Amino acid sequence: MTRRSLFLLAWLPGIAWVPGIAWAHHTGGDDSPWRNELALWLPLALSGAWYAIGFIRLRARAAAVNGSLRRNGILFALGWSTLAGSLVSPLHELGEVSFTAHMTEHELLMLVAAPLMALSRPIAVFLWACPDNMRRGLVRASNHGAVARAWKIISDPFVATGLQICALWAWHMPALFDLALRTEEWHALQHLSFLLSALLFWWSLIHGSHRVNRRAIAAVCLFVTSLASGALGALMAISASPWYARYAALGLHGLLLGGLTAAEDQQLAGLIMWIPGGLVHFVAALVFAYRGLQKKTPPASVASHA
Repeated sequence: MTRRSLFLLAWLPGIAWVPGIAWAHHTGGDDSPWRNELALWLPLALSGAWYAIGFIRLRARAAAVNGSLRRNGILFALGWSTLAGSLVSPLHELGEVSFTAHMTEHELLMLVAAPLMALSRPIAVFLWACPDNMRRGLVRASNHGAVARAWKIISDPFVATGLQICALWAWHMPALFDLALRTEEWHALQHLSFLLSALLFWWSLIHGSHRVNRRAIAAVCLFVTSLASGALGALMAISASPWYARYAALGLHGLLLGGLTAAEDQQLAGLIMWIPGGLVHFVAALVFAYRGLQKKTPPASVASHA
């Protein structure tokens, strides 16, 4: 089976719960600071259980790789916990009255949860959670020429980088962002776009094509992403007027968290995207560049016989 073409199919159990991640922004009567809506909890629980089933089944059949399997399981658990915690904790509720909190939630999705999940190599685990017939069917479907060709295109690091940047900039345009704040379905689509584009981006850099200079390409893509996200954050941070109608209205009535004005709230949110957000991409770019520049030296025994 090819790792590239299996990625989307293997993430089907995870994709199943993603629309629930934004479903309860306008719930009204629930005063609890922790989210308890079934539409959010059920998909999260199902995705975690699906991974756990696959993990247990694969561990029983792959005793020789239990060390790496355990490490990957920890990475996935950390990513899943970050995702769940950001969406069901009081941070999610604070996003109703604070653009800064809302931005922090998005950054956790894209810069913490997504890379941790990508690092965990969840493909085999999710596949082993499937019944045997279903797993074989997914493998056959993934090897279909059209699927493999489409996956090869969208998983190219440059394409994945462009898709993530487009999602980030498009959804932060005032018209689309206000639409997402007004409508649950559009808000779900916004979060879906952020999470899946980030998963594709990080996966393409970490596990993507093994072409020559792969690490150098990853470093370039990360650096470009840091510039693109940093530029958007900087524009928010230096803007003297709020971009989004919902937060502007809350600011006029003094309802924003901390008593901030809408402009101040937006500026703080922009700083979060600009500095910590851009720093994550920049540091990751340095790591890839450093590893790419490292020269492999031959063992002493080999060198001595040269």
